Amino acid sequence: MPDKERIVFDDIDKYGPQHFERTYQFTTEELARIELVEIGPVSLAADARKGDLPAEYLADGTTTFTAGFLCARCVEPFPFANASEFHLRFRPRPEISEENAEVEVTPDELDVEFYTERAIPLRHLANEQIQLAIPMKPLCTDACLGLCAQCGANQNGEGCSCAETAVDTRFAALAGIREELAKKHEQ
Repeated sequence: MPDKERIVFDDIDKYGPQHFERTYQFTTEELARIELVEIGPVSLAADARKGDLPAEYLADGTTTFTAGFLCARCVEPFPFANASEFHLRFRPRPEISEENAEVEVTPDELDVEFYTERAIPLRHLANEQIQLAIPMKPLCTDACLGLCAQCGANQNGEGCSCAETAVDTRFAALAGIREELAKKHEQ
C-alpha cells in the first residue's frame, strides 16, 4: 500500500502515478519568520509520477493557506491568503569523486531538487512552499506610508505633528545654499 505522508519513489515505480492531499498545521516558531504572526491550516495537493530521465520524478501541485503578517513599513498586522502552484523535478544527487569537490549545475537543472533518499516527506514539501510564498517584505498595502522617522506614529491615517520637511542635522550647513545660489544668479 502506498505511503500517503511521503512521496515514495519506489511506490511510483511499483504502483504508477500517485495523488496526495494533506492538510498540515504549522506553528509560527516552526516556520521561523519574524514577520509571521499566525498561520492557518496548510492544504497541499500533489500528483507525482515518473519523469522522462532515469530515476527522475515529477511532482505538480498546489498549496493554499491563510496567515497574518506584520507589515514591514507600519508594523500593523494584516491578513494574507495564498494559493500557489508548484512544479518540481527530483533527480538523484550526482556522485562526487573527490572530497570537497563542487558539482556544476547546468541551466536545465536550476529547478531540480536532488535527492539522496527515495522519499520526500509531504510536510517538508508544504513547509518549503510556504517559505517560497511568503513575501520578502510583506506590506499591508502597496501604498503603505509606514512609520514617522521622528516620532514613530503610523502615517496611514493618524499621521503626526512632526515637521514634514525635517532636515538631517548632518546637512544643516547646506540648508541655505540653494537660496544663496539663486540670489547670485539674480545679480
